Amino acid sequence: MGKIIVVTSGKGGVGKTTTSAAFASGLALRGHQTVVIDFDVGLRNLDLVMGCERRVVYDFVNVINGEGNLNQALIKDKRIESLFILPASQTRNKEALTIKGVARILEALKKRFEYIICDSPAGIEHGAIMAMYFSDEALIVTNPEVSSVRDSDRIIGMLSSKTRRAVQNLPPVKEHLLLTRYIPKRVNSGDMLSVQDVQDILAIPLLGVIPESKSVLQASNAGIPITLDKKSDAGQAYLNVVARFLGEDPPPREKKGFLTRWFGK
Repeated sequence: MGKIIVVTSGKGGVGKTTTSAAFASGLALRGHQTVVIDFDVGLRNLDLVMGCERRVVYDFVNVINGEGNLNQALIKDKRIESLFILPASQTRNKEALTIKGVARILEALKKRFEYIICDSPAGIEHGAIMAMYFSDEALIVTNPEVSSVRDSDRIIGMLSSKTRRAVQNLPPVKEHLLLTRYIPKRVNSGDMLSVQDVQDILAIPLLGVIPESKSVLQASNAGIPITLDKKSDAGQAYLNVVARFLGEDPPPREKKGFLTRWFGK
């Protein structure tokens, strides 16, 4: 049975969709059957980042409402054999996601895929709760800024109280911290929180640190997951995040100081 992983945060603009695309593609590049679902009903950006926006015919809500089946809605990535995308609807509201409907789709996906990545909308509204409700593990994405970290702390509280595991008194959702858009120079000058600062506040295990990089925006605009850019430090950092998630210890890269510790260790 597949494992459900939610990519979530309290604040918008921290890189959840970029992370969802990178993490899902990284797992698929390792040969794992992976599907990534866009829970941001009404906005829908995952298909753009994945470069499949012109191939969307049926969506997540269509399948929940019985207006199309799962096979019709799933889009197979053209670059990675074991990667699929389930897009969100642009024309419905988030209340179209129901507990019963989402549960039915996820149960069907768990029979076909090893990993189901749920790209959550920001905040604590209905779509975000639906994205996290059935999760087994969570990637909590935050920037090294006080407002972003504070909002992520709220999300951690919701993961421990608003999920199926919490409601049914099951083992808790396994939490991983992912720090994005990190700029060491700004940390040194006091303009950003350090890795240790964020860890001290949130008190959950750190899975990785992603550097600020122009290549992320360029890849998103081109509809290419950043993990496919072999020259990008951010892409390599995401691949190392996937390796750590799978229980491996990535080999060090030729970086100095902070970059060696977090992008290569």
